[in-house]
Amino acid sequence: MAIRKVGVLGAGLMGSGIAQVAAVSGYEVTVLEVNEQVLSKGLSGIDKSLSRFVEKGSLSAEAKAATMDRLKGTTNIQDLADADIIIEAIIENLNIKRETYARLDQLCPARTIFASNTSSLSITEMMTATSHERQRRFVGMHFFNPVPLMKLVEVVRTIVTDEDVYAEAVALGTAMGKTVVQTSDKTGFIVNRLLVPYMLDAIRVYEEGLASTVDIDNAMKLGCGYPMGPLTLSDFVGLDTTLYISEIMFNEFKEKRFAAPPLLKRMVQAGLLGRKSGRGFYNYSDPKNPQPIKLV
Repeated sequence: MAIRKVGVLGAGLMGSGIAQVAAVSGYEVTVLEVNEQVLSKGLSGIDKSLSRFVEKGSLSAEAKAATMDRLKGTTNIQDLADADIIIEAIIENLNIKRETYARLDQLCPARTIFASNTSSLSITEMMTATSHERQRRFVGMHFFNPVPLMKLVEVVRTIVTDEDVYAEAVALGTAMGKTVVQTSDKTGFIVNRLLVPYMLDAIRVYEEGLASTVDIDNAMKLGCGYPMGPLTLSDFVGLDTTLYISEIMFNEFKEKRFAAPPLLKRMVQAGLLGRKSGRGFYNYSDPKNPQPIKLV
């Protein structure tokens, strides 16, 4: 089956990014949101993002116009009934995702592929909200933020995913200009399985007084060539998000390396969530010159 029409659930940061990249790549895209206000904000964000590409000369004005013509926003789930694939990028709440997939399973024809952009939740647990036949057409497609710039997508298979369906998802990721890495449905997939323990260890190093925030970040940037240090990265991802993912992974594997350090828990409890709250390991009062905060 050739994928022509893509449905995207959610017009937030990830959903709008996925919709943008799919539309730029020539697919007809329908984006579903819960209300007109959120939908309008998401579509406006796509328009602004495309305008920046035009300003940089990496996209023509004509290509931008054609991309926007391929994009449709809706608050009516019925408008996704003719999608060849639906990529979900809504809140990381398993029950809400399962409820949404159960509704879509009743609405969409048997050919429609379901995909989740989750970074940590079980694809298998999501798919069991649908019929047995649909479960064979269920995959994970984990994109990275910001989607229009990040070149990677993890395409995830469950133990019952049909091989032809999986190949179609891989082909779609490639057609969207991404480098596809193939993996199976084990919590964290590839990137978070390796990244989260690294970030947690950096917090432990700081918590134990081995080095300062700035020295930990500089050590990994200049010693390993990373684009940003692990504590800066934690602030960028969101400390609440980091804690949430670590707890899911610890519950799955029961390994110490996935356990959240006490400092991370205290910071989240205190509302120090990183860039999104203005304070985390750094103070972002001046976003261009964040200053480290003494926490231990």
